[in-house]
Amino acid sequence: MSTQSTTPNSVVIVGGSLAALMHALVFLSLPSPPKVRILERSPTALLHDQGAGVVAGNETQEFFAKYVRLGRDIAVTSPMRHYLNRKGDVMPETVKHQAQRMTSWDLLYHLLRWRIEGRESGHTQGLEADDRPKAQYDNGCTVTGVAEDPDGIRLTWTQHGEHSAIADLVIAADGASSTIRKLVAPAVERKYTGYVGWRGTCPETELSEAAREVFIERFTFYHTDGNQILGYVIPGHDGTLEPGKRLFNWVWYCNSADGSSEHEDLMTGNDGKRHAITLPVGAMKDSVWKRQQEYAAEILPPQFAEAVWKTEQPFVQAITDVISSQNSFMDGKVLLVGDSLAGFRPHTAASTGQAAFDALNLGQWMSGEITKEKYDEKVLEFAKRLQHHGVVLGERSQFGRHPFNG
Repeated sequence: MSTQSTTPNSVVIVGGSLAALMHALVFLSLPSPPKVRILERSPTALLHDQGAGVVAGNETQEFFAKYVRLGRDIAVTSPMRHYLNRKGDVMPETVKHQAQRMTSWDLLYHLLRWRIEGRESGHTQGLEADDRPKAQYDNGCTVTGVAEDPDGIRLTWTQHGEHSAIADLVIAADGASSTIRKLVAPAVERKYTGYVGWRGTCPETELSEAAREVFIERFTFYHTDGNQILGYVIPGHDGTLEPGKRLFNWVWYCNSADGSSEHEDLMTGNDGKRHAITLPVGAMKDSVWKRQQEYAAEILPPQFAEAVWKTEQPFVQAITDVISSQNSFMDGKVLLVGDSLAGFRPHTAASTGQAAFDALNLGQWMSGEITKEKYDEKVLEFAKRLQHHGVVLGERSQFGRHPFNG
């Protein structure tokens, strides 16, 4: 890396999801952008949309306004949040007129892929391309090594054979089970917390009038011992925000003891494979889903139970904790960002926000607005604060008493 400039000449980003794409776009937006190469493990050209909703927090909105520059909205606004009781009535004491903006992983992903490499889709119709240089996006890459080299950092990976490249800077954006983190900080462990998040969506038009009354443009919650469920409206097909064409997205946290027969049955897919973290769309056994739907009818408010029953493609994520005490390795030439640095429990609704926050601060560092030391300080403070906050929220929700238990 040149001593005359903060900007590296070459960057390799490991991982190809939101954090990786955001960091790539920051580099490509610099006055003298480096050569950017992205190494994604998945063999498919596009990562599979899990149908997941995302809260578009301040950091995400700021990033898209500054770097993606769409000139159009990316989120559904929910002006109110409230809790239901077991009967499905809104608890008046819980109503808060607190606007939150909801979007989808799918929309953000396709918009970012379009900006960094020109990949068009239904999500990008009507948008104008710009003249920023593009990144090289490689699929089917499994990283096998990272090491210091006289010319920078040497990264090795397999992709129909062995490959290696030397870069001035390596960005580890390969998620909470980061391969790069395992190589540079092997003592950091990702640990299961004792509960899972069931997730799904259904078209808003398929909900009954009673369900739409409490869900549409509302951030709705229900708590009871060992269970928390929440829901909100997100963009629909191709990112449409048009009422009547959007999706209702729900997340249901359920305790599931590690090693129990129920947990093993849940995380074993219909192909017989035991999934450690995510049981993806299409992998769930019919018997498991039927049992969960029946459980929904027993314990959830009728509106939430209805949404669960009307979901055709559910998936499950084991909730985990992981955080590294440092973000910078190999003399600052290898950086952990986003979930690779700290995996937040989803109660924080801040995982995408962390990716955006880290990328925004990278931009400040690269432009000379802040020092590398200040960049490290800011991303570590954000990671530690939100990771701890997620643990507090999750433990209270799943294993303690909540003031709004139904």
